[in-house]
Parts: sequence; structure tokens; C-alpha cells
Amino acid sequence: MLRTILIGSCVSVQGLVVGETDDGKLMVQVDAKTFIGTPITSRRSS
Repeated sequence: MLRTILIGSCVSVQGLVVGETDDGKLMVQVDAKTFIGTPITSRRSS
């Protein structure tokens, strides 16, 4: 599944989810690199 995570205060990365840490952070893979960060929740207006 494709997800977006936040790394630091203003850098976001979008990639395929490859895992989840014990503290709720997601691991996403982009090409050969894996990034760990806080998942960004989507806001949908009705």
C-alpha cells in the first residue's frame, strides 16, 4: 500500500509500506532506500 510519512518537521516521503515499528511509526520503501517516519492521516471533506 502506498503511504506518506513525515520525517522531521517538514520533509515528507511517499512509498510502499514495508513495516511498522513498536512506537507506531511506518517504514516505507522508495527504490532501494527505506525511510521511517510518522504516518500522515488524510483529511477528507464531506
